[in-house]
Amino acid sequence: MLPEATFAVAQTGANAPHEQVVPLSITLLFAALLFGLVLCLALEEKLHAKKSVIAGFFAIVCLTLGAFMELLPFGEVMLANGHFVKLPVFISAIDWGVVTIILGASIFVDVTSKTGLFTWIAIKLTKLSKGDPLLLLVYYGAMTTVFSAVLNNVTAMIIIGSLTAVSLDKLGRNDKLLGFLLVEGLLTNVGGLLTLISSVPNIIVGTTAGIGFVDFFVKSSPYVLVVTVITIWLGARRFGIERLAPEEKAEAAERVATFDENDGIESIGFFWFGAVMLVLFIAFIAGASFDSWAIGKLGMGFVAMSFAMVMLLRYKAEAHTFYSAVDWDLIFFFAFLFVTIYVMEEALVLELIGRGFAPIIGMGEKVGGGLLLLVAALASSVTDNIPLSAMLAKILTSGNFQTPADSPLWWSVIFGANLGGNLTPIGSASTLVAVTIMHKHGLEVSFLKFVTLALPFAIVHIGLATAYVLIWLS
Repeated sequence: MLPEATFAVAQTGANAPHEQVVPLSITLLFAALLFGLVLCLALEEKLHAKKSVIAGFFAIVCLTLGAFMELLPFGEVMLANGHFVKLPVFISAIDWGVVTIILGASIFVDVTSKTGLFTWIAIKLTKLSKGDPLLLLVYYGAMTTVFSAVLNNVTAMIIIGSLTAVSLDKLGRNDKLLGFLLVEGLLTNVGGLLTLISSVPNIIVGTTAGIGFVDFFVKSSPYVLVVTVITIWLGARRFGIERLAPEEKAEAAERVATFDENDGIESIGFFWFGAVMLVLFIAFIAGASFDSWAIGKLGMGFVAMSFAMVMLLRYKAEAHTFYSAVDWDLIFFFAFLFVTIYVMEEALVLELIGRGFAPIIGMGEKVGGGLLLLVAALASSVTDNIPLSAMLAKILTSGNFQTPADSPLWWSVIFGANLGGNLTPIGSASTLVAVTIMHKHGLEVSFLKFVTLALPFAIVHIGLATAYVLIWLS
């Protein structure tokens, strides 16, 4: 039987800071709710429930219990101009910067894809390979990494995976499809490390730590470049993907020449407009990293929403079709998740978990950082890496740790949360999409078979990430 104990917390929020004592029994109750949330998210498919519904249910339960047990600060919130406004406590709990980045970037990418730009790039690279399987793997692998950095991982996997299946079928190389799709699926998570907006864990952890877009890219790009090359090389050796024999080159080049990269382009003017806007989008997102600039003061969420609105001018009469295509399940999931994490923080659950991580972090930035990366990778391989990232980010900023922005511990969480998705097919949405495409084309890949095929790659990815964080980023 656990002894009855209490934690003291200085609550800041709606009213002036005040001290509140939370009994350990209540903290454990909310810890059980957090465990229930993670478990339900892991069993999302078996429960036949969307993650937003799961998170929403737990958010309602946590808010209700938090209000009933008087854990939450209610009252007025002071704005920057000194005025007070009364807001529901769950509104201030949501990180609106993260929500607007995801919402704006999703709409921008969706509209930009209508220009035919991404398909044009993919087919151009296919024709450039002249049908050579090894060159095709190199080009598609590099394209997967880049697309995952500027799009979201799922969109990148859908575009490249679908084109891969069509290309290999026309080239008569369907026997190599499994190898291509596996390498591409793994590289979506590697490419997801390239920029601050490449993946949701990056956005959550990076914005919490105060890591700028440019700083993020400079520190992560060497690892991504090296691991992309190694993954393509391992994939070529593992699946026997080799250069064409001299007598096969002419026939393969003739088949590839029938591909038409202009099929998806409705308007050449809109095509070039989309290309220019994509370059400007990346440039302005990078500029938002500098707080001294006007754009930096408005934030990356403003940049993402602004570019989304500019692109929507082309479809101003049909904008609702793009709104309906937004992954609202993900948006609401985020909102509810932030609320739940906020209540957990007030109930001192994060402080309790932080005490569990304290021995690991206390081992120092090198040993502790390595262990934290491994723990994050293993945890994200079996459950959603978004709540994991949000929880660890909160713990690293808690009063016990107050981790500085230049600490490698942040990078341990970022690398672990992203790369853990390469251990299992349920570790990330993009690897799940890769397996779905495999099944669609008659490749029966079970959970165990995926783990068996992906494990050597994942070990290399995580091992190199650990060394990179501890040696290069420390």
